[in-house]
Amino acid sequence: MKHTEKVVLATLIITFSLGFRTSSSGQEILLKQSGENGTYQSGQNARITMVLEKIETDTVSFAILKDFTEWQTKKIVNTGNDTLELFSETLSGPATYIFVARVNDQSASIGLIVDPEKYIPGTRRPRDFNSYWKREKRRLKVSHRTTVEESLPVIDPGYLCFNVELNCTAPEPARGYFAKPVSAKAKSLPIVVYFHAAGVSGYWCRSEPGIALRYAKMGKGALAFDLNAHGMLNGQPDEYYTSLENGKLKNYAQQGLEDKKDIYFRGMYLRLLSTLDFLTSQPEWDGKRILVIGESQGGGQALAAAGLDKRVSAVIATVPAMCDWGGSLVGRKGSWPYPFETENDRERMLSVLPYFDIAHILKDSEATIVAEIGLIDQTCPSSAVFAALNQAKGKKIIFTVPYRGHHMTQPEYNETWENNVLRQIDAFTHEYLK
Repeated sequence: MKHTEKVVLATLIITFSLGFRTSSSGQEILLKQSGENGTYQSGQNARITMVLEKIETDTVSFAILKDFTEWQTKKIVNTGNDTLELFSETLSGPATYIFVARVNDQSASIGLIVDPEKYIPGTRRPRDFNSYWKREKRRLKVSHRTTVEESLPVIDPGYLCFNVELNCTAPEPARGYFAKPVSAKAKSLPIVVYFHAAGVSGYWCRSEPGIALRYAKMGKGALAFDLNAHGMLNGQPDEYYTSLENGKLKNYAQQGLEDKKDIYFRGMYLRLLSTLDFLTSQPEWDGKRILVIGESQGGGQALAAAGLDKRVSAVIATVPAMCDWGGSLVGRKGSWPYPFETENDRERMLSVLPYFDIAHILKDSEATIVAEIGLIDQTCPSSAVFAALNQAKGKKIIFTVPYRGHHMTQPEYNETWENNVLRQIDAFTHEYLK
């Protein structure tokens, strides 16, 4: 794969299957495919089969979604054999497929991708892309930044934790929790920044001291920052976040899509850049390691950080969002939040969105990128993620997960995922920070 050091097998080879088990009926649906990690090259054959055990039906409903654009459905007669072939075809790419089999009230899904290294962004990178971001970063540097640090009561002996507010050129300050060891030596610690998934009022959207402390304890210690995406106040009552969700931040990801000054993502990216400037000014930073971590929207922020700040040295991005918004303009699905599918003026959006699309931001990144991609993810499609990752210049460790959607919704695969994906990503994290 182009610029990719390693494509990691994210399945158990001997049990490459996907299905639900219902104890009351003893019925089990298993889908298998010929490609062990769900990635293929043009000219290779893909074969999808179903293993039926104690099945109580004469037909199987089968659906194929190609390139995230149109479902094809058909009924397949159960011949009574143990294995039923659902699909066999020589593939041509780049392309994506999602297969769904249904029997009675049960279903099973599996996905694949063809020629992932050939995906490119659906929009052109603006000629003045670099100069635009140089201006934004210059304004950020010369602005009179004020920092408010509120020391929190000791949560864990040996560590300090602060509620931090960084005023910057974004519409809202950068806010989050900052934790570090009490007596670390100068130039001895890496930086870790954690970014959150989409939303406003959910618990997963809010910064927490415990998250910053968790990363501050890794290895020999770290300068760890848990940044909330929106510049919200930390530690407020639920009513505060609900009010933002129903008011100022309602549909935030689709705000200002026709103007570079007003687009929501400008503020998001300036806040993360301000946070990186704050952390790199700490005397304990070792001057080398900056690890950024996030899932979904948080994964998109992590990739944005790597593209906009060359000091970022490593990324862990799980099913990252904001990649290749222009995919929907070239016959495939773009990524969340699907701006080109709104009713805004397309030409105006074309003059704005490419400046904030991860598929263009990543172009000059040399960071090591660890990415998890769900091959049945219809929120952040695999094709969109690859269109972005293919632009980066650094080492890539990519986990393609054929049984994963945007979330892990199939509990029978939890153990497989934990052993083959989660543990390997955790091992990378601990090795990087040791």
